[in-house]
Amino acid sequence: MQSSQGRALAGVLDAAEAASPVEAVEAVTREVGVALGASAVSFLIADFGGRALVRLAHVPIDDAGGSRQHGEEVATVLPFDGGVAEQALRTQTVQVVARSARWVVLAPVTERGEAIGVLEMVLPEEPTAQALGEITRTAHALAFVVIANRRHTDLFEWGQRTTPFTLSAEIQRRLLPGAFTCEASAFTLSGWLEPAASIGGDTFDYSLARDVLHFSVTDAMGHGVASALTATLGVGSLRNTRRRGAGLVEQADVANAAVAEHAGVRGSFVTAVLGRLDLRTGVCAMLNAGHVPPLLVRRGEAQPLRLPGNFPLGMFGAAEFLHEEITLQPGDRLVVVTDGMVERNAADLDLPVVLGSISDLHPREAVRALGDAVLEVGGPTLADDATLLIIDWYGGHGADRRSSAGADLERASAALPE
Repeated sequence: MQSSQGRALAGVLDAAEAASPVEAVEAVTREVGVALGASAVSFLIADFGGRALVRLAHVPIDDAGGSRQHGEEVATVLPFDGGVAEQALRTQTVQVVARSARWVVLAPVTERGEAIGVLEMVLPEEPTAQALGEITRTAHALAFVVIANRRHTDLFEWGQRTTPFTLSAEIQRRLLPGAFTCEASAFTLSGWLEPAASIGGDTFDYSLARDVLHFSVTDAMGHGVASALTATLGVGSLRNTRRRGAGLVEQADVANAAVAEHAGVRGSFVTAVLGRLDLRTGVCAMLNAGHVPPLLVRRGEAQPLRLPGNFPLGMFGAAEFLHEEITLQPGDRLVVVTDGMVERNAADLDLPVVLGSISDLHPREAVRALGDAVLEVGGPTLADDATLLIIDWYGGHGADRRSSAGADLERASAALPE
């Protein structure tokens, strides 16, 4: 006999599949809202800037007439202000607030540590522990509904774009991974990109194999469309050789030849840090191709890693590449940045000091804090992209990840002070 939880999950999945991809979120939230007697349910998606939520779906359940006209989309931007919605994402816990004789519940919508947004539900009376559990499970299921349905529609992408994209930004966006955060038993990873006014060709990438984490941060020469196209060559080559099982040196060799041969602008090149982390041992192989040195934060102190020097990818067709190995210790934080974090109008940022001050933050919040820091000293408009990738190493690969509704609560950041 099917359990009540099983029936509820089946109802959520059936509602998502019965609706069109554009209406899947509304269908799922209405299904649960009706079951819990909610007067309204909303889905707020995190915007690409990482500093706001966008109310993308609002279902007024007590309004039998519905809300939208066909073909019209409405998105309301709600900047982070330290309030309950931001706290829900930061701490990855459900927040309950009394408002005007009603109760508002905000539950993080998360998958493997990737904070996709917030499920907001308005209830006529204070929710029971059982109701909060149901809302939490629904929010987790909603993460998978969004991930599955965004493949078929631009709606979610549109909602997350609080500012229009240029052509170069559109190209650059396609080079980034589908999720900026990934939690696993042995590590947590988060990446971030603060774009310049004219896109500077930065990217970050990662892929998780059974026992290996592959990662890269790259910076293509120049700005605009030409830089984005050079970055496409570099990232495409690195992904292609990585997926063929090539090691770091071979990846660099092939990408070097590809950029040198095919880049549209003479003399184009790509700086890069390529990494391969053995999840069983913590041994991390890295190759630095003319890039800013990575930093290792150990016991709160940040130090640059001295890796063998190599030419940037594409600068010389016959270049040879060397890599180095380091062994990470539980509690270590590896940080890879581009020159937009340390040069030009961001040069006043004391990166090691800032890294030490945010060592207690989850990488998801740490990358945003670093983005805020570089904008404070070099903004509001950056001369160059500022990109970073943070990997926290815990060890213990092979053990089950401790998670609740898509997040490891022991790794989550503390609540903001009131």
